Amino acid sequence: MKPIALDAMGGDHAPRVTVEGALLAKSQGIPVVLVGPTDTLKEELRRQGGDLPIVEAPEYITMQDHATDVRKKRRASINVCMEMVKQKEASAVVAMGHTGATLASALFNLGRIKGVDRPTLLIELPSERGRTYLTDGGANVDCRPEWLVQFAVMATAYAQAQGVENPSVGLLSIGEEEEKGNELTLKTFPLLKATPGIRFYGNVEGRDIFKGTTDIVVTDGYTGNVVLKLSEGEARTLFKWVREALSGGSLFTKLGALLVRGALQGLRARMDPAEYGAMPLLGVEGPVFIGHGSADGRAVQSAVRKARAVVEAGLVERVRAGIAQLAV
Repeated sequence: MKPIALDAMGGDHAPRVTVEGALLAKSQGIPVVLVGPTDTLKEELRRQGGDLPIVEAPEYITMQDHATDVRKKRRASINVCMEMVKQKEASAVVAMGHTGATLASALFNLGRIKGVDRPTLLIELPSERGRTYLTDGGANVDCRPEWLVQFAVMATAYAQAQGVENPSVGLLSIGEEEEKGNELTLKTFPLLKATPGIRFYGNVEGRDIFKGTTDIVVTDGYTGNVVLKLSEGEARTLFKWVREALSGGSLFTKLGALLVRGALQGLRARMDPAEYGAMPLLGVEGPVFIGHGSADGRAVQSAVRKARAVVEAGLVERVRAGIAQLAV
């Protein structure tokens, strides 16, 4: 497999965490190439005592740049990553920085898969049954019903690439009944019901995401991004409250904290966004993964590991096949 092209300058803590994550991935046998200013990356590799191949990119996109700046900075690291995939010098792109710029670069350099109106970001969230895939995660704030149908098809392809044989699809709404929802959901429901290649469950509510009622939940990007930020914030607050409750009080409380420490660490790992790595951008002509700007080394490692897995599972080919079926 060709190496994963990692935008080593993307994110709040680059290149320290991107180099750290790439070295962790290398230790697992995953080929990674760092893309960014050579001298800067060589110095960081020297500091961390590691060695990785580097592809020169003299510019990079900061978190303060506008998404459209990818057209001005043609040799920005994210553009070089995309070009490497286009030229089949890399098998996937992983970027932990500017979501809008990464999306713009993917569209500019790779283009959309034929038949895809809008690419979608897919979020993985923990649930009682393991994981729930939620799309769109924020790439498309305002959506049309036919776009949500495409999101469902692409998310189905991704879930299958992750080993879910016959994933179910739910439409996020304010009630389970078919006649409930806003204009978008009311128009989308019958389209999903009639779509070949997906197993449509019907409407699901917010609580169903974490119950795992369906494998996939489809919604517009505005709602999906609110769900993502709410779930992350709630998880952090919950663990803060637990720490406060167990760190104070009587001796028995502190002894109890020691007894449950292992179980709480396991729960935290299950809910930790770093374990999920990055969100796949579905619908472009190449595997692209976008992570949090605040990602740490473990998150970068997880993103690279996930990218390799879906490349090996033929993600882009699966998406192409699903979208082509819509036109039949």
